[in-house]
Amino acid sequence: MARYTGASCRLCRREGVKLYLKGERCYTSKCAIERRRVPPGMHGLSRRKPTQYAIQLREKQKLKRIYGLTEKQFKLTFARAEKMKGVAGDNFLGLLERRLDNVIYRLGLAASRKQARQLVCHGHLQVKGRKVDIPSYLTKPGEEIAIREKSRDIPFIREGMEKSTATVVPTWLELDPKEMKANVIRIPGPEDFTDIQVDEKLVVEFYSR
Repeated sequence: MARYTGASCRLCRREGVKLYLKGERCYTSKCAIERRRVPPGMHGLSRRKPTQYAIQLREKQKLKRIYGLTEKQFKLTFARAEKMKGVAGDNFLGLLERRLDNVIYRLGLAASRKQARQLVCHGHLQVKGRKVDIPSYLTKPGEEIAIREKSRDIPFIREGMEKSTATVVPTWLELDPKEMKANVIRIPGPEDFTDIQVDEKLVVEFYSR
C-alpha cells in the first residue's frame, strides 16, 4: 500500500480527532476539526452502532495516521513489539516514538512528523556523527542526534531550531539548541504516551484476532 498523498485534514475528519498532521495550522481556527467535525464524503456521520471490529480498526487507523506509516511498516513494527518482553501495547508505542522522524518532531525541530520526515530524508541529520537519511531509524539511549554542519545555516532549519526553545521536550530526550544537538536519555515508557489519544489495547486486539 502506497503512502497517503491526499489532504491531511481529511484524515483528521475521518477519525474525528486532531491528529496534528499540519503543524501550526492544527492549533488555529483553520483546523478542519474546528470548522467541520464530520467525516468526509456524502454519507457523513453513520447512525449505525459500530461493531467491536470497527472500533478496533478506527484506533489502528488513527495511530497509523498519527505517525504517518504505511500499513506494511505499521504491521511490521507491531510484529517486532509483540516479540519483545513486556506489554505489547507499550512496546509498540515505544518503537513508534523512537523512530528518528518522530524524535525530530518531539524535539520541536519540525512542525509536524511529515516535515520531520523530510528533514531526515534530505540528509540534514546525523546520529553518532554519521549521516542518517532513514526516517524509520530506531534511536537508542546514549545516541547523539545533531544537525549536520553543512545544513545549520539553512534558514528553514535555523528557524526550526529557534522555535524548538519554546517546545516542551519529553523527559526521555535532551536538547541543546545552541549546539544544535540532542541526546536520547532513555527508552520512552507509558508515562510518555499521555498525549497520544489512542487506546493501544484495541490496536493489540485488532492484530491478535
